[in-house]
Amino acid sequence: MNRPMMRRGKHKSGPEAALAARPAAAVPSGPEDVPARLGPRDVLRVGAAGLRARPLRVFLSALGIAIGIAAMIGVVGISTSSRAQLQATLDRLGTNLLTVAPGKDFFGDDVEMPKESVGMIARMPGVLSGSGTGSIDAKVYRNDHIPDGETGGISVQAARLDLPQTIGLTMADGTWLNAGTSRYPAVVLGSAAAERLGVATPNQQIWLGGQWFTVVGILESNALAPELDSAALVGWDVAQTRLGFDGHPTTIYTRAKKDQVEAVRELLAATANPESPNEIEVSRPSDALAAEQATDKAFTGLLLGLGGVALLVGGVGVANTMVISVLERRAEIGLRRSLGATRGQIRLQFLTESQLLAALGGIGGVGLGIVVTAIYALSQGWPTVVPPWAMAGGVVATLFIGAIAGLYPAVRAARLAPTEALATP
Repeated sequence: MNRPMMRRGKHKSGPEAALAARPAAAVPSGPEDVPARLGPRDVLRVGAAGLRARPLRVFLSALGIAIGIAAMIGVVGISTSSRAQLQATLDRLGTNLLTVAPGKDFFGDDVEMPKESVGMIARMPGVLSGSGTGSIDAKVYRNDHIPDGETGGISVQAARLDLPQTIGLTMADGTWLNAGTSRYPAVVLGSAAAERLGVATPNQQIWLGGQWFTVVGILESNALAPELDSAALVGWDVAQTRLGFDGHPTTIYTRAKKDQVEAVRELLAATANPESPNEIEVSRPSDALAAEQATDKAFTGLLLGLGGVALLVGGVGVANTMVISVLERRAEIGLRRSLGATRGQIRLQFLTESQLLAALGGIGGVGLGIVVTAIYALSQGWPTVVPPWAMAGGVVATLFIGAIAGLYPAVRAARLAPTEALATP
């Protein structure tokens, strides 16, 4: 009987057979290479390191940003401070002051308001007080040796005694006219008139209408009646007896109740001159101030545009600095990539540098703008007001500019191959 032939081979027994019978196990491999993660503090530290290495270049680049932000903050701050001063003035003087003046007739000739017009307006319902001034054809000089043509642009006005209460005039020095001084050669000077005549204190004499008048008071400037700043004001009675005043008012100031300003305004022309109300002009001084403020806003917009251009120039400076930084630090970039830094980490590093550079300029610009605003406002006697939205907006604008300016250099740095970067001399 034939036996099956057995394959010759090495026979394994015992432990070796057991090991051979076990399936081959996978060879354990080392842990996968996982790049280290950078925390926020690490990112800031790495980003700041590049700035600390080039302080002068960083300063100049941040200065470009700071100038743009300071220009914008200064324009907004000065404009806001001016509006705050105007609002404070209007709150003090009120917006319920109306003025009445004669206009032109059908043929274009000047007309006169009746002598009784001041009294009629003062008795109107809704009117708190009414007063007036009248123009006098007279000249005023520092003394009787001044040539006739050198009047200094000072007008002579007859004034009623209740004029300060109606307009809100205040005295810088001396006193206002009273029942006694209004009948004698006494005069009150506006602030600009006193300066042009060289009169600093009362109890001095000036040459007015060909005779000597004694200065009894000097007025503070008044925003609602700027025409009185360059006027010499005499009493109504002495103006008629000594200066040839005809008694017709040329300007009537009316203080109306705040809730009836528009109603009073509609009736003023007919009350001042019932026969020809169309020949009377009625105005509201606060409207002129508001129009002036609107003009200032338009000018402010222009200056903000210039500040934006300066900010754009600063952003170009940041971009230029970051591009040069990438070119100079190719070896550093290659070394970091060789040690395991990813493209995203390189990109984040340079974006952080540009953001920090822009933030330095933005914060410095905000501080500089506040200082400029404060200096100018204090020199003008205004309150210093810098809106919080302007300060926050300045910093946000710089961060945005920094992100835009640093995007291309950051992407360029991240695209550098390690071998190419390390080969750079």
